[in-house]
Amino acid sequence: MTGRRRIRKISSTLATVAAGASLAVGCGVVPGVAGGTAADTVTVMTWAPQDTGATNRPGMPALALAYARWVNGHGGLSGRRLKVLTCNDHNDGVTAAKCARRAVKENVVAVVGSYSQHADSFLPVLEGAGIPYIGGYGITTREFTSPLSYPVNGGQPALLAGLGTALAGACGAVAMVRPDTIAGDQLPPLLDSGLTAGGHPDATDQRAAEDATEYGGQADRALRSATADATAEGCVVPVLGDRTSTFMDSFRRARDAWPEVRTATVLGSVDQSTVNATGGASSPYEGSYVTSWYPVSTDPRWGPMKKVLKEKAFGDNRVDAADAGVQTTWIAYTVLKKVVASLGDGPVTADTVSGALDDGLEVGTGGLTPTLKWTFQSELAAVGFPRLVNADVTLQVVRQGRLVAARKGFLDTTDTLRAAEVS
Repeated sequence: MTGRRRIRKISSTLATVAAGASLAVGCGVVPGVAGGTAADTVTVMTWAPQDTGATNRPGMPALALAYARWVNGHGGLSGRRLKVLTCNDHNDGVTAAKCARRAVKENVVAVVGSYSQHADSFLPVLEGAGIPYIGGYGITTREFTSPLSYPVNGGQPALLAGLGTALAGACGAVAMVRPDTIAGDQLPPLLDSGLTAGGHPDATDQRAAEDATEYGGQADRALRSATADATAEGCVVPVLGDRTSTFMDSFRRARDAWPEVRTATVLGSVDQSTVNATGGASSPYEGSYVTSWYPVSTDPRWGPMKKVLKEKAFGDNRVDAADAGVQTTWIAYTVLKKVVASLGDGPVTADTVSGALDDGLEVGTGGLTPTLKWTFQSELAAVGFPRLVNADVTLQVVRQGRLVAARKGFLDTTDTLRAAEVS
C-alpha cells in the first residue's frame, strides 16, 4: 500500500507539469458552476465508445455531463464544483490507453461510470497513477480483478450466470451467439455456469463478427443447433451488444424455416427501445428472458435519475433512462457523491477517494443495488473475481412488447459463479 501511494504522488507531480498537454481523442468537458478553484473542484473522467461500427455507449458520457450540470446547480459535491471530462475510446485499445493517459495528465481523482472493452490497455495506466475506476460497465474480467476497480454491478459474469439459471428449466438445446473477440471468449463459460447449476448441458458456442452488417449464416446455424432436440423448445441467446439488433433482423427472416424457438439475452444487448424498434408486441423478442443488474426502467427507484435527465438532458436523444450504461453511470456517480461527502473538509484526490473505498465505505443506492462495499477478498476471489461485490441480477421478460419483471426482487448469482470455469 505504501508503494502505491508513492506512485500516486509522483504521477500527480507529472500531471501538474503536463497540465497544458492534450490528446486528440475526442474529449469534452462541462464547466459547471463558475468561480471554483483547483482546490475546491473535483475533476473526474467518463469514457465510452461513440460513432463506431460496433458497440456504442454515447449515453454514458452524456449522462455524466448532465449530472455535473445538475449537481453544480445544487451546491456541488459537498460544496465542491464537479468537473467532468469525457473521452471516446473508439472501441480501440490504443485510444483507450490515450484516454487513460489524459486522465493522468488532467489529474482526475477517478474515472467514473465508463465503458471500454480494452481494460488491458487502460487499467495499467490508471493503476500506475493510482486512479480509481469506479463503476465500469463490467464488460471485461479485469474489471473484477484490479485493486483499483470498484464495480457497482456484477458485469457480464452475473448477467450470463443469471440468464443460464433462468434458461436451464425453460429451454431444450441452447445456442449462444457472441462476438469473436477476447472479451467475447469470456462469455460462454459464464452462461454455462448457470445452465450447469440447473442440470442443463452447455450451450453451443457460436462466434460472430461484432461489426457485421448481417448475420444470415449465423442465424441459420443457431437455429439448427437450438432445434436439434425435437422434444423441447430450444433457445437462441445472442449477446452481441449493439449488433444484437442486426442479428435479430437476420434471425427474423430465417426463423420461419425452422421449428419454434425462444430467444433470450442480457440487458445491454437489448433494451426497451430495441423492442420498440423491432415491432413491440410483434417483435422477435416477445417472450424473451432478459437479465439485468437493476430494476426495470419503470421502477420508481429510478425517479431521482429521471428528474436529473428531465432538468438537464431534456431532448438529448443520446440519453435513454432504460439504457444499462446510463443506469450504471448514474449509480457510479452516486458512489462518487458518497465518497466525497465522507471526506468532509479533507482533500479530494485519487489517493483519498480510493482510500475511503478501501477502508470499507458503504454506499446505498436507493434500492437499485444492494448496499455496496468493496473489499480485497470478496466471496468470489477464489474463482478470479476478487472485486465482484454485487452478484445480484434481476430477471425480466418481454410481455406484450414491454420489458417487465419476471420475478420479484434480485437473484444472487454468487454460488453459480463460484462454479464457473473462467480462465
